[in-house]
Amino acid sequence: MADPIPDQVHLVGSIGLDTVEEVFRTVGAKLGRRLRRVPDGEPGGRRLWITWQYPLLRASPFLRPDPSLAKRTTTGVPLLSFAEGVGPADLHFGELGYAREARASYLDFLSARERGELPKDIKFQVCLPTPMAVIYAFATLETQRVIEGAYEKAMLAEVAALCRAIPHRDLCLQWDVCVEMIIWDGQIPERYPGEGTSKHDILARLTRLFSAVPATVELGIHLCYGDFDGKHFVDPKDAGKMVELANACAQIEAHALAYIHLPVPVARSDDAFFRPFRDLMLPPGTELYLGLVHPDGAAGTRARIAAAGRALGRFGIATECGMARARTPALVERLIDIHAEASQEPPL
Repeated sequence: MADPIPDQVHLVGSIGLDTVEEVFRTVGAKLGRRLRRVPDGEPGGRRLWITWQYPLLRASPFLRPDPSLAKRTTTGVPLLSFAEGVGPADLHFGELGYAREARASYLDFLSARERGELPKDIKFQVCLPTPMAVIYAFATLETQRVIEGAYEKAMLAEVAALCRAIPHRDLCLQWDVCVEMIIWDGQIPERYPGEGTSKHDILARLTRLFSAVPATVELGIHLCYGDFDGKHFVDPKDAGKMVELANACAQIEAHALAYIHLPVPVARSDDAFFRPFRDLMLPPGTELYLGLVHPDGAAGTRARIAAAGRALGRFGIATECGMARARTPALVERLIDIHAEASQEPPL
């Protein structure tokens, strides 16, 4: 059975406050030693997760808006395809911006930790989308796989760059696994192509991403069902498909996982949702965080904690996704308070 009051909190990524300094100051004061890692909150253009990558892709001389002017319904931006006269061998990307943003925020992290605003042993968490998520959102069906390959090379270069710049003892990398989770779940197969998206293909992608992270850098994953406009693309029927993918990820030998984060819809405090967690097989040392903190308050969160506790051992708590999209700073502060109200600091 789970502890009645969790003593670990995970911040998934985006935190809709105005500045990195405000994020560190606020979560440090309210959550303290519950936190083992802290992201910079992804302010500015990163507030909308991968959307800030669209201008970068659009600026590439190798891509252009597809002549069909087709648009993705979620983003409303024209889908991209190869520019005239460009072939697959021509395509490449330079800096994507993730390492550059991380280096700047790490300086703020060091200052906050030195001032005592963050716990002294906390790690700096950098959250990265899988290349599949970015390219499947913004490229035409016919060009997705080729563009994804070039973008993946650039993303792995970002990983190498930030691992050179930030001491490994301070660093945690998190892969945000969204498109892969939704395809694995299988409820909306019409949303994504069938070719190249089998479970084998998904695990091959994740193995490459895990392999790119040095063994001395902590690695975690956030399994996601989307958060556009502050709600899932589709809610999981129960935890079964998440448990399947989490177990598969935990068996990837390329890099051990420090933690796995799994979302829990706000309406689910029933035993049927959590029962598949009994089949979760995480190795020793891999922490589990459940995204069961919602704006319905500490009482609703505690009900979901109690339901999870009937199926699981120890786990920490989090929101089901980031805390920025479609959320005001006041709501973000409230969500942080709910984390604090539904948890306790670990013993010294």
